[in-house]
Amino acid sequence: MSDTPSVLFVCVKNGGKSQMAAGLMRKAVGDSVEVHSAGTKPSGTVNALSAEALLEVGVDISGEQPKPIDPELLSRIDYVITLGGEVKVDPIDGPTFENWNTDEPSERGIDGIERMRLVRDDIAARVEELASRLRGTNG
Repeated sequence: MSDTPSVLFVCVKNGGKSQMAAGLMRKAVGDSVEVHSAGTKPSGTVNALSAEALLEVGVDISGEQPKPIDPELLSRIDYVITLGGEVKVDPIDGPTFENWNTDEPSERGIDGIERMRLVRDDIAARVEELASRLRGTNG
């Protein structure tokens, strides 16, 4: 068992929100936390607007590919964070499960890069709070 805390971010397609959360977490904590992302129904590519919004804050996810949840990884992870109300992961013993009902600006008529910036900023604030909790468990 590792002393390094671990987190898995999950959304449906693993093309947007979970990739954003993972990228922002890596930026916030470096190698002090093991960070993964996955989707319940992964799409083929990372959302271009998500990637663009992250580049604006110095996070590059252009090399990432959407992937399904790895059951072996799930069984050994410390935290599973689901992003949005539509994503469902069956709880298992071991990880702490949390759901982040992230801001959805499209419900207010905000789309495009403006939408992604708002989503990014909402996720970034949540990532910072989680990062501070994880740092507390790691020294």
